[in-house]
Amino acid sequence: MVLTKEYRICMPLSCEEYQIGQLYMIARHSYEQSTNGEGVEIITNEPCEDETYGKGQYTEKRIHLSSRLPLWIQSICPRVFYITEKSWNFYPFTKTEYTCSFVPKLNILIRTKYEDNNGNSENSLNLTADQLKHRLVDNIDIAFDELSNGKHYKKEEDPKFFTSKKTKRGCLIEGWRDADKPIMCSYKLVDVSFEVWGLQTKVEEFIHRSIRDILLLGHRQAFAWIDDWYDMSLDDVRAYEHETHQETNKKLNINNKTVNGSCNTIAIFEHQPNVTNGIVKILD
Repeated sequence: MVLTKEYRICMPLSCEEYQIGQLYMIARHSYEQSTNGEGVEIITNEPCEDETYGKGQYTEKRIHLSSRLPLWIQSICPRVFYITEKSWNFYPFTKTEYTCSFVPKLNILIRTKYEDNNGNSENSLNLTADQLKHRLVDNIDIAFDELSNGKHYKKEEDPKFFTSKKTKRGCLIEGWRDADKPIMCSYKLVDVSFEVWGLQTKVEEFIHRSIRDILLLGHRQAFAWIDDWYDMSLDDVRAYEHETHQETNKKLNINNKTVNGSCNTIAIFEHQPNVTNGIVKILD
């Protein structure tokens, strides 16, 4: 049985602004959290095109995280362990998949839709009646939900205390999602499947907890860093993303394998999760 949750994350931004902030945050966070041999390795970042969704951006990454996994997972994993992330970004819709050759029965699929509202769309992703029946909705409040790991908390990144100098947005107060303008929402439908007897429930629940933590931290940072990215154009942030990817791979001591070019996709699958290290495309 696949464990399916729909996470709804509101931001005091427009969808147009969020597209820039998201790309900036993912690149910067991945760089800051990567260390020698552990972190997010960028394999491919290139334009792509789909018959249904049109032009977009395809990325492939390897998320190296062996020593950052819980001991009970480390005990069954090889010493060198990574998850492959493949993502197709047709903003305001994205899809990402995560696979692991060592654990072929592990599958994570994330479909995301971005809308200019406060999370009140009950079927943003056009689910069937059966899918709606089994879907669990989890509303994430970037200001008042607490990070499960206190070591990631920084007061300057807490939306309750942060105010943007450029936009004057913040500090966020109780009820901000009903009162603040502009506002947008990321609707993320996450399917997690780990069909291994005796471990399925434990692993699927662990992955969902990790994904929720990543979403909360990443969206806090995207807002708290707004003064750094607010004046960027899409071309500006793509250039920043490319430069930061090169630096991230150097930090990991991994040779640059980024391929420039284009791809065509018919079937698409949805940035994965690195458990405590690297936001990657879960935030797409």
